[in-house]
Amino acid sequence: MSVAIVTGSSGLIGSETVKFLHEKGMEVVGIDNNMRKYFFGEDGSTEWKTRELSGSLKNFTHNNIDIRDQDPVFKLFEKYGKNIKLVAHTAAQPSHDWAAKEPFTDFGVNANGTLVMLEAARRHCPDAVFEFTSTNKVYGDTPNFLPLVEHESRWEPEQNHKYAEHGIDESMSIDNSKHSIFGASKVAADVMTQEYGRYFGMKTAVFRGGCLTGPSHSGAELHGFLAYLVKCAVTGRKYSIFGYKGKQVRDNIHSYDMVNAMWHFFEHPRVAEVYNMGGSRHSNCSVLEAIKMIEEMTGRRMNYEITGTARIGDHIWYVSDVRKFKSHYSGWKYEYDLKRILRDIVDATRERSS
Repeated sequence: MSVAIVTGSSGLIGSETVKFLHEKGMEVVGIDNNMRKYFFGEDGSTEWKTRELSGSLKNFTHNNIDIRDQDPVFKLFEKYGKNIKLVAHTAAQPSHDWAAKEPFTDFGVNANGTLVMLEAARRHCPDAVFEFTSTNKVYGDTPNFLPLVEHESRWEPEQNHKYAEHGIDESMSIDNSKHSIFGASKVAADVMTQEYGRYFGMKTAVFRGGCLTGPSHSGAELHGFLAYLVKCAVTGRKYSIFGYKGKQVRDNIHSYDMVNAMWHFFEHPRVAEVYNMGGSRHSNCSVLEAIKMIEEMTGRRMNYEITGTARIGDHIWYVSDVRKFKSHYSGWKYEYDLKRILRDIVDATRERSS
């Protein structure tokens, strides 16, 4: 049986990947030590998802390993060897606010952890496909220098700008911008994943995600925009919007659509590819627009405030142009639009909160 290694296997994308690959008939080996609880407290804990996966998937094995710890990672890869056909590296410290508090931890997990995974794959399964979930934060605050126009509920680029119709493509520079500490550590991992493809000829892919979301997201204030917003709506907790009048725009992609894209790459891999992967013009919203939609779905007014201070390096408007990926994999398409994503999260959050 073909083996897939999935890091961050109890997180949003990791757990979706585990289920997807298991259904495809692969033996799935998960790596997750619940550092999300360390980052974000009980809101971020993924223990519930670990129990769910371990109890329901017969060909899934969970390993409580820190991706920074080279010896146990290498031993795990050595155990499965060339039976490993796919490495889906989704583990990360994902918050730019949190990264500033502990830069060594952030860089250790995001950059050094990725290097450990890449080198383990190169030594023990060099023909395997290696997929890394990067982030749009590798572009730093460059998107904020686009000519943006304020509308009633959102910001948008000027109508004739090259990114206005389809969103931001992979040609945007990652240099000469303020990334946040988190963004910088992800740049290191992003570039290293590309380099292992170009230098060693490995089949690597970098997916620069927009807002990755879905019902399995353990949303917390510092990470998990839609999931935490819904959690606040369902529980009555106060939600704080940081700057930009609440009109900042995010494109949102359901975890299933993201993982399905990764599967398409796995079936027909390439070397050292980079893809912007988000909701694109298909699925995007401002914070204010999301609040309105959630209020309509839940029948409850949200308790929220808008502060005057934006997060450092945060984007005012970001929409992914996914046309490059679609040109390489024409069979891939979205299954979820914004309303279906939100309904999925609302239903799951209500169930967990009851």
